[in-house]
Amino acid sequence: MTDYIVVFVTAASEKEGEKIAQALVKERLAACVNIVPGMKSVFRWKGQISTEEEALLIIKTKDRLFEKLKKRIIELHSYEVPEIDKGVLKKSSRERFYWSVKLQLDPKAIETQRAFTWFT
Repeated sequence: MTDYIVVFVTAASEKEGEKIAQALVKERLAACVNIVPGMKSVFRWKGQISTEEEALLIIKTKDRLFEKLKKRIIELHSYEVPEIDKGVLKKSSRERFYWSVKLQLDPKAIETQRAFTWFT
């Protein structure tokens, strides 16, 4: 299951998050991007504590695409130093990830058998 990852990115606004999400899915760098608007972040930046409303992007993709995905996010992002955090999935439903990653990222993939088992 280690070839599938979830990437967390914060965006300055829901609009910016939508722009990034659309580009990543269109370019097949991400299978799916969830946009969670209205998140509040508290952080230290340039010696001061800041509080900002942001949008959280939850990106599902393959590990082999991470470097391209990261590069593209940096190109699209308004932040000087965007947060791009990679998490490796240990378990997920086979059916959901087959659809979410394989079918969405591979334009030649044909949906075949579905199984309700767990990756280990």
